[in-house]
Amino acid sequence: MELISLAILGVLIVISPGADFVLEFKNSINHGRNAGMLTAIGIACGVFVHVGYSIVGIGHFISQNEWLFNLVKYAGAAYLIYLGLTGIFQSKFDLVNESVKGPAQTSTNYFIQGFLCNVLNPKTMLFFLSIFSQLVTAQNNSSFVVWYGLYMVILHGLWFGIVSMLVTSDYLLNLLQRFSQQINQACGVGLIAFGTLLSFSS
Repeated sequence: MELISLAILGVLIVISPGADFVLEFKNSINHGRNAGMLTAIGIACGVFVHVGYSIVGIGHFISQNEWLFNLVKYAGAAYLIYLGLTGIFQSKFDLVNESVKGPAQTSTNYFIQGFLCNVLNPKTMLFFLSIFSQLVTAQNNSSFVVWYGLYMVILHGLWFGIVSMLVTSDYLLNLLQRFSQQINQACGVGLIAFGTLLSFSS
C-alpha cells in the first residue's frame, strides 16, 4: 500500500499547476512541439538534480542555512519574473504548428529554460527534501530511494511531454490561435506571479 501511495503522490505533485507547467505551455504553443519536448527534458533534468542532492543530504544543508536558501530563492524568483516579462513582451507572436517556425532560438535555450525553471525553485527543493528525508529514514534499502527518484524524473518528463503534444495538436492550435496574445500574456503574468510569491515566501 505504501508503494501505491507514493506512486499516487508523485502523480499528484507532477500534474499540479505550477511554474513548470506555465513555461511548458508557453514554449509549446509559441515555438512548437520540439521546443516543448526540450523544455520537458530540461524540467526532468532539473528534477534529477533535486533528487540527487536530496538523497545525499545537501538539500538539508541548504535548508538549514538561511542565506544560502535565500540566494536560491531569489535567484529562482528573478528567473521566473524574467521569463514572465519576456512572455508578455512577446505576446503578439502567433501560435505555431510543426510546419511553422517560431522566433529564432537555439534548441539548447528551451532545455535550459526548463532546467533552470525547475532547479531554481526552492519550493520544489523543499518538497523533494521532505519526501526523501522520510524515505531515507523509513527505508533501509537505498535502491528503493534511488528507484523512486528515477520514477519522479521519468514522471515529470512524460507528463510535460504529453502537455506539449496536447497543446500543439492541430485541433487545439486552431482553437487557441485567436487567443494567442491573451494566452501569452496570461502565461507571462502567471510566471511573474509565481516568481513574486516565491520571493515573499518564508
